[in-house]
Amino acid sequence: MEREPIIRVGILRSPRIIIALHGRYQTGGRQIEGVQHMQIRQGAITWQGAHYQELLFEPVDEHSFFELKEITIGLGFHWQQQEDQRFEGALQVIVADETLQAINRIGVESYLESAISSEMKATASPEFLKSHAVIFRNWLLSQLATNREEATLHQPENLPETGTTYIRWYDKQEHTLFDVCADDHCQRYQGITRILSAGARQAVAATRGEVLRYGAAICDARFSKCCGGALEEYATCWEDRSYPYLTGKRDWKLNSDFPDLRQEKEAERWIHSRPPAFCNVESDEILSRVLNRYDRQTAGFFRWQVEYTQAELAALVNSRTPVEVGDIINLVPLERGSSGRIIRLKIIGTLRTLIIGKELEIRRILSTSHLYSSAFTVSRTNFTGPLPGTFTLSGAGWGHGVGLCQIGAAVMGEESYSYNQILTHYYPGSHIEKMYE
Repeated sequence: MEREPIIRVGILRSPRIIIALHGRYQTGGRQIEGVQHMQIRQGAITWQGAHYQELLFEPVDEHSFFELKEITIGLGFHWQQQEDQRFEGALQVIVADETLQAINRIGVESYLESAISSEMKATASPEFLKSHAVIFRNWLLSQLATNREEATLHQPENLPETGTTYIRWYDKQEHTLFDVCADDHCQRYQGITRILSAGARQAVAATRGEVLRYGAAICDARFSKCCGGALEEYATCWEDRSYPYLTGKRDWKLNSDFPDLRQEKEAERWIHSRPPAFCNVESDEILSRVLNRYDRQTAGFFRWQVEYTQAELAALVNSRTPVEVGDIINLVPLERGSSGRIIRLKIIGTLRTLIIGKELEIRRILSTSHLYSSAFTVSRTNFTGPLPGTFTLSGAGWGHGVGLCQIGAAVMGEESYSYNQILTHYYPGSHIEKMYE
């Protein structure tokens, strides 16, 4: 059986890094305490009057930790903000393309204790935290074992019948200097900044070394915040391939009355209703136990609405696409996935028609940050009178909807489902297996 791996987490990249060491560390064979800041100068790390290409600060005892100032979290999303963060383990600082890169070296299990608390609050139910411990470990170990590309892009094509097609999807980056980054791009990790409760530690300890498998393969355990009542298939959001355990189904006890949300009329009925679902919850008591402060700022995510004037929508689209569309006349869904999320959307403008996809690219183009999801319908008003037209997007869910629905899983945990039952619900056909002691 394998040993627990040590991973490298990319925390911060900046021309200047402000560091505070708490406790005792060693670097270059000597013990030190307290570092105020480092900066890049003439292609090298400038610190204590000397120049380095790389420095490694290793803790002398288990009580030592380091603090990094002004870390940006939620990069590119509507909750983007800066905060100071604290970390256990070793700190590596290296020169990277005329900037400094701060990397945290830490064991997988310690990483998971933090990641669970950073992604969702550690005050959630024990079974919910255990399910997260397993899928976070799955994701992390699959990152170490496989290579991913930052983005797969189908270059725009000029097609006589349809105008311009712009289909793009994003996947996790194969980082060259470290294994994973610390923000939403990979998986939220904020060290010991969040309160690491006994519940989070117990969830990791109770599932130590456990991973989710389908047959002999480690599952690609995707997850999102709220599926909106229906799970999405992998190919809707990423490359055109299928995983039997990442499939469309209802986020509910029964699946027998699940409509075909690929059909436009069915999708419209679904999105404009509030069907029974594990993630259909408005209880402040439950949400306050599972969502962190910055996630609580995102309200009404099971069903939501966004309104744009023609001018606002045109400004968004024309600034975020490679071609000029002009004034927006209409938005027409061309293809939907199993949860009703749009895969291809036609934008009809006064200058040209543009077809965009996939899921995340649609969300990115139609918002100043990201729409909650691409499961939405479009209605127009004032398009026949003298007033400028208005577009209303009515949507369902928060995130891509593939795999585990975090809000739904949290409710299942509150309703006494075991973590095994939670994982089986969101990854049908999978099983849990211990990978290391």
